[in-house]
Amino acid sequence: MVEKSKLDEDPQGKAVDPTHYCDMVGTLMYLTSSRPDLVYAVCMCARYQDRPTKNHLHAVKRIFRYLRGNINRGLWYSKDSVIALTAFADADHVGCQDTRRSTSGKQVENGVVKLYFVRMEYQLAYIFTKALCRERIEYFIDKLGIRSFTAKTLKELVDEAEE
Repeated sequence: MVEKSKLDEDPQGKAVDPTHYCDMVGTLMYLTSSRPDLVYAVCMCARYQDRPTKNHLHAVKRIFRYLRGNINRGLWYSKDSVIALTAFADADHVGCQDTRRSTSGKQVENGVVKLYFVRMEYQLAYIFTKALCRERIEYFIDKLGIRSFTAKTLKELVDEAEE
């Protein structure tokens, strides 16, 4: 999605074939597991599968044009990967029966959870939730470890995984 673009319901727009539109969006949804740079744009388009218009179809076609320009890019999920994800979610909703407030904030006070300030422009989650400029997308792609896989690179990775 282009930064500051607006994809909306477009009730006055010319309707297009929803079956074809849904097939295109479904194909793109499949790719999002290895292409986090597509998540935001594809999810925005998926919202309009029931009544797609020419504007929505144009947005989907833009995604396909983007893919054509960097078709070999993606995440590599190795079966022997030692990736360790660490996260914390304040899921203790209404933990206190009296005040109906969350009680998990006490974990920060006890030193169990440490919070670090991360400036907005470095929030990796933004690639999933915002339309970003090309430079910011490239920055996040690099930080997430997305690589460009040529046929030679893919063969090397497969051979390495089989060893």
